[in-house]
Amino acid sequence: MKTVTSWLLALILPFSIAGTLHAGDFVEGKQYVALSNPQPTSTADKVEVVELFWYGCPHCYDLEPFVSDWLGSKPEDVEFVRMPAILGKGWELLAKAYYTAELLNVMDKVHPALFHAMHKERQKFKSEADVQALFSNQGVSSDDFKKTFNSFAVAVKINHAREMTRRYAITGVPTLIVNGKYSTSSSLAGGNRKIIEVMNYLIDRERSTLDAAVPAAPAAPTAVSVD
Repeated sequence: MKTVTSWLLALILPFSIAGTLHAGDFVEGKQYVALSNPQPTSTADKVEVVELFWYGCPHCYDLEPFVSDWLGSKPEDVEFVRMPAILGKGWELLAKAYYTAELLNVMDKVHPALFHAMHKERQKFKSEADVQALFSNQGVSSDDFKKTFNSFAVAVKINHAREMTRRYAITGVPTLIVNGKYSTSSSLAGGNRKIIEVMNYLIDRERSTLDAAVPAAPAAPTAVSVD
């Protein structure tokens, strides 16, 4: 009888453990945290994901391929927003570079070039001139760069990024904010691959919330025959 029991346990236990791990999913306070003050999102009919990053952060650089892969199959009901975090005065220069690239429609060239320059070529960006040199290498004229880099539009975006960094109450980067309610990071999730899994889990949670909030379509009027 003992032999049969041991055999049954050996057969059943792995499935039991796997089932428990799957059922548990991710735990608030461990792999992600709920924001104490939820923030408004940029769209009401999609689940918003905000990636807060800094070009000087090696962890942000390492996360880039995982984010790029995910963006290749991003669900249509998800809105993705990159936002340069501003946790200090020294972070503003490259945040301005990001928004300058966005406004000049050269993000696809400048964004990877900045990461590559900092983490592969070990370049230092300490001034506007340093940033301008990189933009020039990407085909942006000095006039277009200076006009945009020092524009009111970039200043507004910088103020917004600074304010949202404070509101999201982040302490480091990279951090992902899902639908203005939840925050996760590589350190919380357990690595770059896990942060994508946690993000997808939270997206699914918020998707069900959005689905529940959509009112049912009104019933079609019943045809009435008139004799």
